[in-house]
Amino acid sequence: MKNELQTESLKQLLLAQKVQLIDQIEQGLGGLSSRAEAASELAPAEQSHAQNITERETAFALHEHALAELEATELALMRITQGTYGRCMACETQISITRLLAFPSAMRCIACQTATEKFTGPDAALH
Repeated sequence: MKNELQTESLKQLLLAQKVQLIDQIEQGLGGLSSRAEAASELAPAEQSHAQNITERETAFALHEHALAELEATELALMRITQGTYGRCMACETQISITRLLAFPSAMRCIACQTATEKFTGPDAALH
């Protein structure tokens, strides 16, 4: 891993990101936990308006992305505790501090991330 100061700084960055994501998730859906639950909350008149449906779908996509980011952040915090943070999960090399500062929950070095995205698409960034 990086030196202790860098590790602590990245941990604080991850903790701040976690708080922000939790707040974003809580505000975004007002407590609704799934698409099906929220769809049942729509009045029949609302269901006939394509714009309302599109806006709701966009909100859900943002919510699901925030949940994935939160999971990645929590996994990164767990890796710090376990002493494996900053090592690529694919090739075991050190992930550059520049990459970790840009994307603190990174699980792979740039080379492995690029290779993964070629096969699985851009969603691989959070997995």
